[in-house]
Amino acid sequence: MALKFISAEEAADFVRDGDQVGFSGFTAAGAPRVVPGFIAKKAEAEHAAGRPFQIGVFTGASTGEFLDGVLARAHAIKTRTPYQSTKDLRACINSNETQYSDIHLSELAQSLRSNFFGKINVAIIEAADVTDNGEVILTAGVGISPTICRLADKIIIELNKQHPKELRGIHDIYEPMDVPFRKEIPIYTPTDRAGVPYVKVDLNKVVGIVETDVKAGGGGFTPADEVTSQIGSNVAAFLESEMKAGRIPSSFLPIQSGVGNVANAVLGFMGENKNIPAFNIYTEVIQDAVIALMKQDRVKFASGCSLTLSESVLQEVYADLNYFKPRLVLRPQEISNNPGLVRRMGLITINTALEADIYGNINSTHVCGTKMMNGIGGSGDFTRNAYLPIFTTPSIAKGGKISSIVPMVSHADHSEHSVKVLITELGVADLRGKSPVQRAKLIIDNCVHPEYKEMMYEYMRIAGKGHTPHNLRACFALHNELNESGDMRNADFSKYLK
Repeated sequence: MALKFISAEEAADFVRDGDQVGFSGFTAAGAPRVVPGFIAKKAEAEHAAGRPFQIGVFTGASTGEFLDGVLARAHAIKTRTPYQSTKDLRACINSNETQYSDIHLSELAQSLRSNFFGKINVAIIEAADVTDNGEVILTAGVGISPTICRLADKIIIELNKQHPKELRGIHDIYEPMDVPFRKEIPIYTPTDRAGVPYVKVDLNKVVGIVETDVKAGGGGFTPADEVTSQIGSNVAAFLESEMKAGRIPSSFLPIQSGVGNVANAVLGFMGENKNIPAFNIYTEVIQDAVIALMKQDRVKFASGCSLTLSESVLQEVYADLNYFKPRLVLRPQEISNNPGLVRRMGLITINTALEADIYGNINSTHVCGTKMMNGIGGSGDFTRNAYLPIFTTPSIAKGGKISSIVPMVSHADHSEHSVKVLITELGVADLRGKSPVQRAKLIIDNCVHPEYKEMMYEYMRIAGKGHTPHNLRACFALHNELNESGDMRNADFSKYLK
């Protein structure tokens, strides 16, 4: 069947008001970069004419300005799931203009196949190559691409020349059977493969291919500062001590690391610690630090859902695919984040907390319990099922006006049952086998910033007795003070005890 090439504007015309649209990619990696802008222009034109135009947006994870950003500014997103990280979309979510469903990333593909969210009308995916028998070679991210291509009535393909056709072979595309017929996923180590290197699509559903030539990588990472460097050093030293104690095998275990500057710094310090052997990665997002460590033979192999790399590092990978392709694999997120595989392989997971409390509960998503930041992402998929789940956070934010550790989290994403280790730039709290009161003492002593340490002990004194002592009048005193004066250091527990 002959492939039909169309313009991005023509492609956008296939998207109608009320459609539910699935997009490829995971972070900005692998997401379509041109057609969403023309959908946004169509929305603006429809709104100017007094007609409604909003769509449901389904992606692997966050995308970027070229997708979430332009659509949010055009007021074109009615519903959004499962994750986002764009300022304008965040504003739409927190004003309730966009209804946002924040879910575990591993669940989305199954939820779509099970019709939990309704019909997917259009799939828009980025590709490095398309064959005349319907084999689509994806680019730097996979996300939910196999599922949306199978479910959608219409498929639009952005063929981006910035991604080489030689990417064929880097992907492992596998969809589990649906319940109740599901079988064991045949992956036992990060290097194993279970599927095929392409997404097979029905070419009868492909309404057009849009040729693009848009830079494929993202922005660079902020260099590690003193705080992130110390967090990275603390994580590496803790893992080294766990090996010496025999709680981590001498051959080490696969690592999962979250997204962002702290995670990038942590991996860098693990690579520098030569007492930690070269290790494998089994994660969602493969970042710059992984590639640097791979070149140094400190990372042996990396399995992920996306190559979320700065532009220069991505081009470095593409320029030497003969070296990197045997050391990398990209999978759909229901495989990269699969809870059963996380448990089977015994992952050490390292994720970043927005806020923690003195008992070890973690808030990953909400500022002061009400305003969505980004979403839970894959942190729950990994944390609940890890061999050794670790959370990291700087002890303070906003120059000390915010303590990242509080008496009670304002929103709970990960309970103390799942969180085993908390690490700040100040130290490590190993919470395994500890009672709530013991956990509180460890966290206050080792992780809380000196400006807040006595405040936390004061809270413990007024919390009274109980297995998990709390004073329900005073537990949010720091949050209330932040809302009132902008500085948690001004909090006064006594005014809540009258």
